[in-house]
Amino acid sequence: MSGRATAISYGGATIINAIATGKGAAFGVKLWTKAKVTLTDNPHVINGEITSDPSENTVLIEKTVKKVLEHFRFAGKFGAEVKTWSNIPIARGLKSSSVAANAIALATAAALQKEVDDLTIVNLGVEGAIEAKVTITGAFDDACASYFGGIVITDNFKRRIVKRLKVSENLKVLFHVPKTKVYTGSVKVEKLKNISPLVKIAYREALKGNFWQALTLNGLIYSFALGYNPSIALDALTAGALAAGLCGKGPAVTAVVAEDKVDQVKEALMKYEGEIIETEINHEKAKVLEVSP
Repeated sequence: MSGRATAISYGGATIINAIATGKGAAFGVKLWTKAKVTLTDNPHVINGEITSDPSENTVLIEKTVKKVLEHFRFAGKFGAEVKTWSNIPIARGLKSSSVAANAIALATAAALQKEVDDLTIVNLGVEGAIEAKVTITGAFDDACASYFGGIVITDNFKRRIVKRLKVSENLKVLFHVPKTKVYTGSVKVEKLKNISPLVKIAYREALKGNFWQALTLNGLIYSFALGYNPSIALDALTAGALAAGLCGKGPAVTAVVAEDKVDQVKEALMKYEGEIIETEINHEKAKVLEVSP
């Protein structure tokens, strides 16, 4: 069999990091990862290539494809050649794993010519990410924000979407991205249990609709807990950002900004070493771009 498909899934940013409590919130951004999956007649062999960062480990590709093949009972029949490319820096807290898992799962199902509902695709990607050990809670919140766009509030342990909302304002998103990579496997989870009462307060604010206050509060709590410099987010807020805080387990910092404040906030972020990525909030769903038999 030589089914082939390409799919795209979009980026995401943290509102509430679920590591401390199992409950999280995130929103979609207009960054992206594409995955091209070509099925082969060589069962059990899944070759992956991350073209935008070739030095990175490809275990997430292999585990996600395997999950989809198992789901459709094709595990012993096909292998796959997979390429991904992306404009999301890897291992900075910018949801690169969740986004890639969505695109890979979607492309694999399409290459198999299987119709499947959205949450099944998301869950297959989450399971691939858990097996690849690139996530602690399964990152169901990040996966849903990436796949569906908009704002999602979730219970990651139950894999349940508690709320989904659209952002009505026309806002920009700035990321301050340090050069240093930080892998999820290096995060000491036990250390974060102590901050769970504070994170629960931020989660309740998100449920009330105070997303940007929740993002800022969550970011400050996790910055202190994980030993990051909170000044980056505080300087962004002082310069006029609506919200600013650590994205995921870091080291990237997210700033949500009204259009007329972008230049001032960018200037504040540029005082710190690292790259600035400018994007927007995304409401577009992940999708299959191309299928060929």
